[in-house]
Amino acid sequence: MSGKAKKVREKKETTLFLAVIPILAMIVLLGVGYAVMGLSPEVLMLVSAAIAGVIAIYLGYTWDEIMDSIVAKLSKTMPAIFILIIVGFMIGSWMIGGTIPMMVFYGLKLISPKYLVVTSFLVTAFVSVCTGTSWGSAGTIGVALMGVAAGMGAPLPIVAGAIVSGAYFGDKMSPLSDTTNLAPIAAGGKLYDHIQHMFWTTGPGFIICCIVYTIVGFTFGGDLAAAGTPEKVTIIFETLSQIFKFNPLIILPPLIVLYGSVAKKPTIPIMLASSAVAIFNAVTFQNFSLQDCFTAAISGFNMDMIHVAGFTTEGLIEDIPKLLQRGGMVSMLNTVLIAFCAYGFAGTLAVTGSLNIVLNKLMTIVKSTGGLIVSTIVSCITAVFVTSNGQLSILIPGEMFKDTYLKKGLEPRNLSRTLEDSATVVEPITPWTAAGVYMATTLGVSTLEYLPWAIICYTGVIFAVIWGFTGIGIKKITKDSEYYDEYVALNKADGIDVE
Repeated sequence: MSGKAKKVREKKETTLFLAVIPILAMIVLLGVGYAVMGLSPEVLMLVSAAIAGVIAIYLGYTWDEIMDSIVAKLSKTMPAIFILIIVGFMIGSWMIGGTIPMMVFYGLKLISPKYLVVTSFLVTAFVSVCTGTSWGSAGTIGVALMGVAAGMGAPLPIVAGAIVSGAYFGDKMSPLSDTTNLAPIAAGGKLYDHIQHMFWTTGPGFIICCIVYTIVGFTFGGDLAAAGTPEKVTIIFETLSQIFKFNPLIILPPLIVLYGSVAKKPTIPIMLASSAVAIFNAVTFQNFSLQDCFTAAISGFNMDMIHVAGFTTEGLIEDIPKLLQRGGMVSMLNTVLIAFCAYGFAGTLAVTGSLNIVLNKLMTIVKSTGGLIVSTIVSCITAVFVTSNGQLSILIPGEMFKDTYLKKGLEPRNLSRTLEDSATVVEPITPWTAAGVYMATTLGVSTLEYLPWAIICYTGVIFAVIWGFTGIGIKKITKDSEYYDEYVALNKADGIDVE
């Protein structure tokens, strides 16, 4: 080999002090810059990555090594991020095909004044599962239900709590939800494994909600039975039935997704097949052009696409556009951007092993599975309190604990479930977060007033801790598991032979 040999830079040892600096910097930047000053979280994550990068260079790592680490992090998450983008495509196609409007139409039909509270929970949960958006379901069906409650003279904080519970049940369990897709991305798991595993914590919460809301509803439900359907709900019925033509074939797209989930078929082909059927429905039954369908799948459905005789957007109540104008691949780009920036920070940290140093220190205290789950919950709730952002509160702790769960012989679905139990649903009952402010403003009830009745938002944490310490509902890595080789490799790197 000619020329001088390439000089290898000597690496300095990463101390606990140096490992903690970028993590604390990230917490301070997001806590002050984003939560207080309203600055862009993406930029603040990049600044945090820059601080981690400076420390890495000080320790002797090169720019190429930092970039290789970032690329390695991103490459592992790209399949899941691609699923996230396809979800936007699918929502747009379901909307223009009439699937989501049909679900909303028949969901509202289920309202029973005598069982207003439990019905509010079930209808909102149904719509949220179908649409994948807690904000969208609360801002449309939720608002309509609050109108029903106000017209009947029902206690608004209780109804608002039931609506928030239903909205976030769907946000956790729907394959269309961004956080439901984000949690397995952060944990290194799979979407449908994650959803199925959440039944262990969200299922009991759902049952408790139904029992409590039914009992509470009996205390005043009889007095409300004579009230009629509010005008706003009637207008929603009439408008949806004017725009869309409903028939049994319209429900096929979600049935395809449900089949894929149960049969554990590849996620992306199933979602694309569901979208194709929805586009077929849009062209065949709803009389939209193929160009409109592709536009809805890419940019989202828009009211301007509607060309029904006699229909006009003039004088239309705002609930209709709020319900229908959504979806499209573009709608997911903000979530994807946050994920890229978060993994840029994680990749920069990984090159120096900073997270491993911090977590190894933590693991000297935490010994059991229950202790690990409690640590994850505390980290997620702290992230929610500091950043006021549910997405970052999933991504950052997920990256922190991903390898630790594998080392402990726990499949990623345990981590992804805990991330959702302690980040997604805690956000709307925290008054200063965007979700807390949105729900309070939209429903017209303060966060602290509806908090006791938003049962699904804290039962997940309770059952996550119970199952963690009892071992019930915990999926462990076995020799047949696809994560077994990674489990062995991570432990061998620490000098532990688990074979």
